[in-house]
Amino acid sequence: MMSDWGLLTRLKEKVPLKSVEVELQVRDHVATVVSTLNYENKEDKPLEAVFIIPLPGDAAVCHFSATIGQKQIVAEVKEKKQAHEEYDDFMSSGGQAFLLEESDQSPDIFSLSVGSLPPGESASIRLEYVTELAVQADDGLRFCLPAVLNPRYQPQGSEGASVQVTSVPASLVPYSLSFSARVSSPRPVSKVESNCSLDPLQYLNTEQTQATVKLAAGHKFDRDVEVLIYYKDAHQPTAVVEAGQASAKPGSLMGDPVVMLSLYPEFPQDVVSSLASCGEFVFLLDRSGSMDFPMNKRKRDQTRIGSARDTLLLLLKSLPMGCYFNIYSFGTRYEHIFPKSVEYSQKTMGKAVKKVTFMKANLRGTEILKPLQHIHSQPCIPNHPRQVFVFTDGQVGNTKDVISLVKKNSGSHRCFSFGIGEGASSALINGLAKEGGGHAQFITGADRMQPKVMQSLRFALHPTVVDISVTWDLPKEVSVTVLSPPITTLFQGQRSLVYAQLSGQSSEAAEGCVTVKYSLAGHPLQTQLNFSLKPAQDTGSTVHSLGALSLIRSLEMEKKGDGGEHDEVVRKKVVEVSVQSGVSSAFTAFIAVNKGNGEAIQRPLVCRDFLAGAMHLRCYILDDSSGDKQPVKGAASGTSLTKTLKSVTSRIACSFRRRQSAPPKTSEKASYGDKDIEPKQPPRDPLLQLVSLQKASGCWELDPALADALGKTSEEVENTKPASVNQEVWATILAMIWLYGFKMDAQEEWELLAIKAASWLRAQNAPCVTECVEAGNALLGCNVQKDALGL
Repeated sequence: MMSDWGLLTRLKEKVPLKSVEVELQVRDHVATVVSTLNYENKEDKPLEAVFIIPLPGDAAVCHFSATIGQKQIVAEVKEKKQAHEEYDDFMSSGGQAFLLEESDQSPDIFSLSVGSLPPGESASIRLEYVTELAVQADDGLRFCLPAVLNPRYQPQGSEGASVQVTSVPASLVPYSLSFSARVSSPRPVSKVESNCSLDPLQYLNTEQTQATVKLAAGHKFDRDVEVLIYYKDAHQPTAVVEAGQASAKPGSLMGDPVVMLSLYPEFPQDVVSSLASCGEFVFLLDRSGSMDFPMNKRKRDQTRIGSARDTLLLLLKSLPMGCYFNIYSFGTRYEHIFPKSVEYSQKTMGKAVKKVTFMKANLRGTEILKPLQHIHSQPCIPNHPRQVFVFTDGQVGNTKDVISLVKKNSGSHRCFSFGIGEGASSALINGLAKEGGGHAQFITGADRMQPKVMQSLRFALHPTVVDISVTWDLPKEVSVTVLSPPITTLFQGQRSLVYAQLSGQSSEAAEGCVTVKYSLAGHPLQTQLNFSLKPAQDTGSTVHSLGALSLIRSLEMEKKGDGGEHDEVVRKKVVEVSVQSGVSSAFTAFIAVNKGNGEAIQRPLVCRDFLAGAMHLRCYILDDSSGDKQPVKGAASGTSLTKTLKSVTSRIACSFRRRQSAPPKTSEKASYGDKDIEPKQPPRDPLLQLVSLQKASGCWELDPALADALGKTSEEVENTKPASVNQEVWATILAMIWLYGFKMDAQEEWELLAIKAASWLRAQNAPCVTECVEAGNALLGCNVQKDALGL
């Protein structure tokens, strides 16, 4: 019987995690993160604990150590099987061991095995990783400290069993978080923002190129900590050369210098401003139960599915005439509005809008693989490149299978992905976009989904960059080995990173040059960057770690999955790079051991599951209170401790089942069956009300609904119409004046549909447009110029 003392959950279960300390160091667009997790065993028995830790999917885990008392043990990267055997040997002999490994199914989940802690013993685990910061639509750099690990839905028939978890309310999270960040850049730091309360930004020099910031006191570790960093004159092309390690063999990855190139291509304005009128647009919407959760925990009236519906409305209104489209939605099963993609017209758009209006989060699970397979089984439409938009809260357990499918079909489509809500899998969202040649966006906290999605639609409508090549001009005594996969996509204002190993000797004054050539809308273009080969100071091994991770991920994607000779060659190469660089991979693990007193562990383990705030914890207590020698549930008699732990952590990390209970009550009903019954909606946003009335051609009709959206009566709208102008022209000009007069702060959301409206107006050759604009301004109380409307 467990006594009620120590750190407890609401279910009276003890939690060994005391505190989390996070130090973030940002150098330009690269972040180094050091997390220290402090544990204490307050049980009266030795404790074996497994913690499931969410990390960014593109993080290079490069250091892992444990401190017990005054003794620090630095872990080594070893082949996974070997690491498991060593862990098992030390545990069974009474020693202490610590094992950190990446999930087999998703690189953004790590399991940390802490054992065995004697009663009253404390341990500090230090985990270090480096990651690239993604560029946002407003030029900010986004860092996210994952705190929320959503349940990962595993499709039926997949490996791994269900693990039930108990959720702990945020108010009862029994461990604390301290978070501090130091930012440095060649350019001034203009501001730092966060979804959590921050102390004021402190500049460390007069140039304002260095600054520090801390998380305000009292933060509950109940949500992801998102930090946005803004520089003045941001996103200039740069090159950082990092010296090789003196202790490593010359000619090896860690012994040679590695260069990181950051490229920001600039496209001609006339090409960027031209939008395609062709394409096949396939929208894939997650309708699993968790999509009914609020977008923002502090403002619960907007659900994920509700925001996605509003966004789909904007997308449908912004598509160009002449394109093709379809909408899929998925859960445990999938549905599509049309049997195959159809031409965009008023009839097809109207049907789609009506169907979207009734979409609810009522399809239970998150089986995204099957609808993607169906989409890619459809023949492509000639001269209409396929663009797939995926909206999901990223709660899937077969991440690698999904990404592999997208990569396989990347020659026939581009994939734009959107992670909705906190806890969305960064590995899934970034992987879909990276392998699908598209762009990834995350929508969390108070973010509006619409501007981020519309930016991606603009990317999709721009001409596709083709024939991309990278050439190097280096001193003759220096050779280059590119570590990154080939660049397959370029977008205006978006960064492309290239890592390369530089072998050979060169003088400190030597320089190199890299040239990226590509073709855009028939125009041959190039971006060139000259850089010094002299290594930078104080970068440590950051660039080497990121370069090694880039190579590891590229190799992992080469696996065929058939277990054949090719896969074994790939596995051995990944293990070699991982061990040499000290960066974790799917085939390796960090292992740290502390020799014990030689007393073998023979007592059975008692297993408990609970979710402490954000991290899933599974604890095993060496129990000698009973004479029964029962094995761990799910473990065969004689099964080694490591095999049992590996099985359990695999199931926890990769096989969460979404809880089948209904999500929290919101303003929407949970289910309406298959009938089109209008759900009770909160008052609609005026912008969306106006947008919903636009026709596929781009025009509006003069009717009471439009008058209501404009805040006028039907008589006011009709009586002020110039006599020589038809009703549709007058209605469309009024709608555009309202957009430019009252919604300029949301222009990126309606800009594309306004361009379509202006194009329709020009095609009408309507008389007295100037008179219409003047009359519209007078009616609506605006002062919008005709030129501003694109007329």
